[in-house]
Amino acid sequence: MTEINLEVEESKVTSKVALLDLSREALTEYVQGMGQPAYRAAQIWDWIYKRYALSFAEMTNLPKALRQRLEDEAIVSPLGIVTQINSLAKDTQKVLFRLPDGQTIETVLMVYDKRRTLCISSQAGCAMGCTFCATAQGGLARNLTSGEIIAQVLYFARYLADPAAEPRVDVERPTAVTNIVLMGMGEPMHNYKNVWDALRRLTDGDAFGLGARHITLSTVGLIPMIDRMAEEGLQINLAVSLHAPNDELRAQLVPINRRWAVDDLLAAVQRYIDKTNRRVTFEYALMNDINDSPELAAELGRKLSPLLCHVNVIPLNPIPDSPFQPTSDEDTERFVQILRDHGVPATVRLRRGIEINAGCGQLRQSTTARRAA
Repeated sequence: MTEINLEVEESKVTSKVALLDLSREALTEYVQGMGQPAYRAAQIWDWIYKRYALSFAEMTNLPKALRQRLEDEAIVSPLGIVTQINSLAKDTQKVLFRLPDGQTIETVLMVYDKRRTLCISSQAGCAMGCTFCATAQGGLARNLTSGEIIAQVLYFARYLADPAAEPRVDVERPTAVTNIVLMGMGEPMHNYKNVWDALRRLTDGDAFGLGARHITLSTVGLIPMIDRMAEEGLQINLAVSLHAPNDELRAQLVPINRRWAVDDLLAAVQRYIDKTNRRVTFEYALMNDINDSPELAAELGRKLSPLLCHVNVIPLNPIPDSPFQPTSDEDTERFVQILRDHGVPATVRLRRGIEINAGCGQLRQSTTARRAA
């Protein structure tokens, strides 16, 4: 049995002060420690969270000497671009970012009729070991800081707000981020404190100010953290990556199931629903001849029917040469209909960016492989 290590190395980044890692109070203390009045911190905060500044040179209402000192000893964004690609339909953009210590993470922008959804990462790599996931193949490097999580959102907020920003996508700008999903690289519950510090700033009206109900946190099922999330008092949506209705199959696909079994996970979800009165989404990536049979659909329907939930059936974005391949459209519709016949609401997620490796970890994996060749 593979043991999953839940101890995580924290960031070892630049010696400069990362302003996005600071709360407003901490930023004020930092600025006052430089001999500046507190209102300078408010100005910097506004430039970062409301105007999406990436450099101190943009902060034109700060004294030139202060801007220079900040340039010397602090950073706004820790992100550097390795590569960015657009889908052929120009509705999906994926960026591979490099962090100050050389680690890389992925972020995806998906444009819909009325939504501008970001899929952001919470870790550099992942320790959960899901067998069909490209991120898992590289293992876990470290947690992201709260600032590194927030920086992904601010990068695309700036991009969407600027009509002239490249590359071009099929959306009229200026516009704004409308939704965030923590479904990129990493397990958000495995980096709980930093993720929730980021979420509180992203939903703070004095910071980024996105409504909590427009953010979804996805987990493979770290039960103690689901119970903890139920006590947070912030209406972030919970999504659970289930992928199988029983322990025998799920343990093969999602190794954390060896620690927390399916029935225990569903009991935790029920506690969460009882506490929050909020509907939970179950994510189910359909894989041909692995987890897509009518029998498994019926078993899943029976187990989920008592819960206030919705199933998001996901057409798998395949990894080249992987034994895990997508289910056919016909079998996908059959699976969904069986769930509905059991009284479980279910929809099929619109597949985006398959030709640009938009699945979690795929661009990072392919870029690393090219450099190693």
